[in-house]
Amino acid sequence: MRMSWSRLLLWVFASCVAGFYTILWFRSNPGDEHPLSTATGGTTRAGARPRGKTSVSIIVPARNEERNIRRVITSLLEQDFGNYEVIVVDDASTDATPRILDDIARTHPHANRLYVLRLRDLPPGWAGKPHALQAGAKEAQGDWLLFTDADTWHAPNALRIAVETATRDCLDMLSLGTTQELPDFWGKVLMPMAYMGITMQYPPKQVNDPNSKLALANGQFILLRRSVYELLGGYARPDLRDTLLDDRDLARVFKDNGYRLRLVDGRGLVRVRMYQGFRDAWRGWRKNVFLGSRGGLPFVSLQLLGLPLFIVFPFFLPLLALLRRGKRETPRAVTPAELTAASVLSLGPLLAYRVWVNKNLGVPWYYALTQPLAGAVFEGILAQSTWRILTGKGVDWRGRAYYNGHKAGKGESLHP
Repeated sequence: MRMSWSRLLLWVFASCVAGFYTILWFRSNPGDEHPLSTATGGTTRAGARPRGKTSVSIIVPARNEERNIRRVITSLLEQDFGNYEVIVVDDASTDATPRILDDIARTHPHANRLYVLRLRDLPPGWAGKPHALQAGAKEAQGDWLLFTDADTWHAPNALRIAVETATRDCLDMLSLGTTQELPDFWGKVLMPMAYMGITMQYPPKQVNDPNSKLALANGQFILLRRSVYELLGGYARPDLRDTLLDDRDLARVFKDNGYRLRLVDGRGLVRVRMYQGFRDAWRGWRKNVFLGSRGGLPFVSLQLLGLPLFIVFPFFLPLLALLRRGKRETPRAVTPAELTAASVLSLGPLLAYRVWVNKNLGVPWYYALTQPLAGAVFEGILAQSTWRILTGKGVDWRGRAYYNGHKAGKGESLHP
């Protein structure tokens, strides 16, 4: 049987898909790393405390978080660590967040640890979250700072284990990967795809390699030495004030200046539900996907091409094989048997990788079959994010608009 161009392209395509997912697995696999809660030395006997008088200031930026704020603050006020404070930065919330915080301050038995800082305006040149974190850090009294999000929940031993680990390993920044709460359909469809994109660009092994310049942190839990944060200028640095990728960019500054950081699996310690439904997820990822791409516009262009080719199109190969059955074949035509074989070659690694990601995220294995749907949705998210940034229309989050990563104007809203 002579090789035709269509046959050659089919096998090149199938081989590229198989190779892509094989390489992606090796890049994404953290290797021998164990979850922090079960790592050697990561747990201590009941009642144990870090030595000395180590103190921690936990800083929680909150803007219109009435759905989440009680859960996170309650969990933080019930840590089994001895010396810490919780600083909630209420960033001009217009919902019930302030009233809920007031109620916690009145009724919780450990309310003496809680301090609420209320902001009114966002200064020009700042993004909302960096400004809130910097404002909280200025009020902090602790030797360590813990930045965490309002949609998280922390196990009672989370802070103690994190401080013990950072102190024992002489780290300047410790960030935890968290358990993603995905109760709805779209969360189970989209989060594995987001995980794929993040680990593809920021492999954990390289992030934790001090000889690599690659840096990343998870803003849902970042523990850092206050002295280093202040020495580097914190979020008041001109290059950090307006970032929408506050966690990644802060990690980059730490690593670029020779400080030790580590991103580890902390799924047994911290849980988070990032988005509530499809619309919320679309807007949330739209805010980050273009700006978070390492290679800028050229790499984004490759992603826009690669998403349909490597994620969506492989699922059409079995359909093409089915449609060609029973039809008369010319000698140079691709046969149904070849299409079936190419389907196995490409979809095998693809589905194996997606099932592995699903397992890590606690998603049922059969959601691997939603991979083409996830790819199509993220194609739309990435395309819209790219268009809005490049055209100056900007991205919006929490009622504020940002143009190319810069604040569009004081309190300005977008209504796309």
